[in-house]
Amino acid sequence: MKNNRYEEELRSLHIELVRLQEWAVKTGAKICVVFEGRDGAGKGGTIKAITERVSPRVFRVIALTAPTDREKTQMYIQRYMPHLPAAGEIVLFDRSWYNRAGVERVMGFCTEDQVSNFLRAVPLIERAIIGSGIILLKYWLEVSEDEQTRRLQARINDERKIWKLSPMDLRSYSRWYEYSRARDEMFAATDTEEAPWYVVRSDDKKRARLNLITHLLASIPYQTMPREKVKLPDRQAPHGYREPNRPMRYVPEKF
Repeated sequence: MKNNRYEEELRSLHIELVRLQEWAVKTGAKICVVFEGRDGAGKGGTIKAITERVSPRVFRVIALTAPTDREKTQMYIQRYMPHLPAAGEIVLFDRSWYNRAGVERVMGFCTEDQVSNFLRAVPLIERAIIGSGIILLKYWLEVSEDEQTRRLQARINDERKIWKLSPMDLRSYSRWYEYSRARDEMFAATDTEEAPWYVVRSDDKKRARLNLITHLLASIPYQTMPREKVKLPDRQAPHGYREPNRPMRYVPEKF
C-alpha cells in the first residue's frame, strides 16, 4: 500500500477514534483492548497508530515491566487488575496477562502446572471482567517467519531501533515452534464466545493497522456525540502590558 493512501485511510480512522473517545467519556463506557503476538509482529506500531490523535488521559497504554519479587507472590493476574479501565477510559495492553501462556511458558519462567491453572482460570476471569461492564477485545498479530526475521534484523542495523531488540527477543527468536504450540493451546483454552481472539495478519504493517482499527471501531457500539461548534473568543486588551526587556534564553536555531 502506498504511503499516500495509507495516510488518507488512517486519517479517516483517526476521526472515528476521536468520536469513540468522545462517546466513551460522555457515556462512561469502559473498553479494554489486549494486543498479543510474537516479537516483531507490530504491536507497538499499531498501538501508536491508534493513539496518535487521541488523548492519553482517555486512551491509556499499559506495558508492564517484569514483575517485582512481591508481585511474583500474588495471584498471577492480580497486578493487571488495577490497570483495567474505569468509566470513560480505553485501556490498551501492550502484552497482557497472556504473558503467562506465551513468553513465560516458552522461556521457562513458570511451571506447566501454573500455565494449566492460568488457562483454566482466565476464561472465568474474563467473564467477570465483561460482567462488570467492560468491553474486552483481544487481538493476536500474526507475523510470518521470514517477515519476523527481516524486522528483527532491521533492528540490529538501525541505531533508532536497536533498543527494541532485547536479549529476551534473541532467545525467543530461536523458539518459533515452541511459541506456535503455546499459541495454539492458548487459543484452544481462551478463545471463548464471550471473549474471542481476533487474528490480524501483520506481514504488511500498514494494512494490519488499518484492518485492526477498522475492526475495533466496528466492534464497539459507539455513536457520534453532539458537539458544539468551536469559536475562538476575542483576546483581551493588553491594558498597558509590554514585553520585558530582560533577554530570553532562546534555543539556538540550527535548522
